[in-house]
Amino acid sequence: MTDQEYGDGTRAVRAGLPEPVKYEPTLPGPVFAAHFHLPGEPTGPYTYGRDENPTWTHLERAIGELEAPGEEGVETLVFASGMAAISAVLFSQLKAGDAVVLPTDGYQALPLLHEQLRAYGVEVRTAPTGDDAQLSVLDGARLLWLETPSNPGLDVCDVRRLVREAHAAGALVAVDNTLATPLGQRPLALGADFSVASDTKGMTGHGDVLLGHVSCRDPRRAAEVRRWRKIVGAIPGPMEAWLAHRSLATLQLRIDRQCSTALALARTLAERADVTGLRYPGLPDDPSHAVAARQMRRFGPVVSFELADRERAERFLEGLRLVDDATSFGGVRSTAERRGRWGGDAVAEGFIRFSVGAEDPEDLIADVLRALDEAGNTD
Repeated sequence: MTDQEYGDGTRAVRAGLPEPVKYEPTLPGPVFAAHFHLPGEPTGPYTYGRDENPTWTHLERAIGELEAPGEEGVETLVFASGMAAISAVLFSQLKAGDAVVLPTDGYQALPLLHEQLRAYGVEVRTAPTGDDAQLSVLDGARLLWLETPSNPGLDVCDVRRLVREAHAAGALVAVDNTLATPLGQRPLALGADFSVASDTKGMTGHGDVLLGHVSCRDPRRAAEVRRWRKIVGAIPGPMEAWLAHRSLATLQLRIDRQCSTALALARTLAERADVTGLRYPGLPDDPSHAVAARQMRRFGPVVSFELADRERAERFLEGLRLVDDATSFGGVRSTAERRGRWGGDAVAEGFIRFSVGAEDPEDLIADVLRALDEAGNTD
């Protein structure tokens, strides 16, 4: 698909499909193969299962079409998880003596990467996502890592501005686009060198697949990421890749429902006296709204807020009937959690990360309001 006029739904449904072949399925089943027939010189595309797989190829083409519609030359590589994709960019692009700028308020596993990068002789600098604060520690860095909206605080940075400043300073830019997905934000179109995501979340959307991807325009950079994937063997199984491709067909349907309900939920929560610290980039009065509106096409399914304390937050979560207490986001079933239970995020004890699913919005909001009322009633 190269026609940029196609809508998001059409593209999601058709992306990455092979040319029709009589009596063949529209989406071929997963190819389970550790090796392939290989007489003579190894010149074909498929030689060994750690290097390439036809099922990956279809999925990578599909994600590439969503990341950069109608654009030739964008390469996408799929990985066994989002952390595998993140690690591939960082460790393929950085060496001893380099400096990297990471967000202080990003994904909870980033501090583990800080330790490993420092062990390899890489200088790690950090600053918050909000107010483009990472610019303050950019000088001399090799790579700028952005996560916008940030997880779980939902701050947003100006990607175009940060890319412009980073490139002027000789730094590469990678954007963790997990929360937005390519339907909400396209980092490559905003100038980033890498768009990275945990497809475990919204891209696959059913909470049953671990997967990640990296998209990149520069063939040399893409080759470096590919080489890292081969070295560490961070490859997805063919069944996971096939399930992910199948799930992309409903991406636009899922995301649109989730985003519209998330906005409705955020508006409802804004009227509650027992809810503080409410964040959702789609709210006009959210601190990040102005920047988000300039670079995002959809504002995502996640709403964050605070309740008075840990006990009230736990009573709220226990009272929910239509929401799973679970630690992921972007799925068709709504989830929520008291994020402070993990200990790695700088959040209050009563902080709630709420991921809106595909339930009927009236039902979901009624469930939330009832649970909030019951959590506040300690008689």
